[in-house]
Amino acid sequence: MNKVILKATDLDGYLTDGDKKRLDEMHGYYEKAMEHFSVISTSNFTDKIDASKKELISIYNKMGELMQDISNEIPAIKVYSFETPKESHGEASRLISKLRDVRTDHHEFLYYIQRAYEMLFNLAYGGASSEKNYLITKTPVSMPVQNYAVHKIPDADEKIENSVMCVMLRGALLPSMIMSKEIQEYSSRGYVTPFALFKINRDDSKSESNMEYILDLEKSYFDIESLNGKDLIFADPMNATGGSLVTIVKYLLDNGVKPKSISFFNVISALKGTIRIVRALEDVTVYTLWMDPVLNEKAYIMPGLGDAGDRLNGEDSEEYPRNIIQLIADYGAGISQLYRSQVRKIEETVLGE
Repeated sequence: MNKVILKATDLDGYLTDGDKKRLDEMHGYYEKAMEHFSVISTSNFTDKIDASKKELISIYNKMGELMQDISNEIPAIKVYSFETPKESHGEASRLISKLRDVRTDHHEFLYYIQRAYEMLFNLAYGGASSEKNYLITKTPVSMPVQNYAVHKIPDADEKIENSVMCVMLRGALLPSMIMSKEIQEYSSRGYVTPFALFKINRDDSKSESNMEYILDLEKSYFDIESLNGKDLIFADPMNATGGSLVTIVKYLLDNGVKPKSISFFNVISALKGTIRIVRALEDVTVYTLWMDPVLNEKAYIMPGLGDAGDRLNGEDSEEYPRNIIQLIADYGAGISQLYRSQVRKIEETVLGE
């Protein structure tokens, strides 16, 4: 079988003793938080619920301070609320709250994911250069003469026009299309990224301690030579353990690819997975809109937001999983039209045309 497998024990080998100590400290905080979860969800006494909510806020503040301390010590970790002015933090917090909410339906979830990746793009590239590009745009107003508008945008060409979108199917498909669209919009030449598509799964029958990550090369679509010297961009809504990204990048490095840079964009990233990535890989930067504190024994992010792939794409049947083209078709005409240049590039990659 043409597959590459990475094990959780390989990942843990990258963590330092200091990393493990801080992760244990975070778990201690979260165990206390879960005690208050139980009170809030089961108690019939208002006073008791209010007291638990107050304690929960205090615990979350302590966890946030610890995560910020860790991020400050590791420059390769860029968390939105730790990198941007306080005035922007409310927007990110409210957006994440909506994504977590069990009442947020599929269409709303897509909307908030798009907003999240626009914010992540600006975090990474909005201050790319003090130089500006100018967009001259023809408007619908033609009286008394045809009107045009002039807009200044950051000159990000040098940072974005060497990029390749590396898609970790399947939840990462739409986020990758969104990031590619943002690059196209900020490129003064309308650069559309090439795509490399990797079929990577983790074995969810296993626990966090013995998890396996399986890269299926037969169901992946990429030209390995075209990745050399490129700025590789990975976008996945959730980063739990970091195993999928490390598996793919280690495979590429072992096969002679020397990327110029590696960037990983997540809406939510678990602390442990984030640290694993920056310890395991050189020249990688992790951009995340929100950092969550811990993983449970099944390697799911807590408090998390559920299965982001299912909430984006709907569930696949085990007997008839959808291929890439079918996933795009299921997004509907509106999404496919909005990202038509990206869809075209993906189809060329998959069909070899």
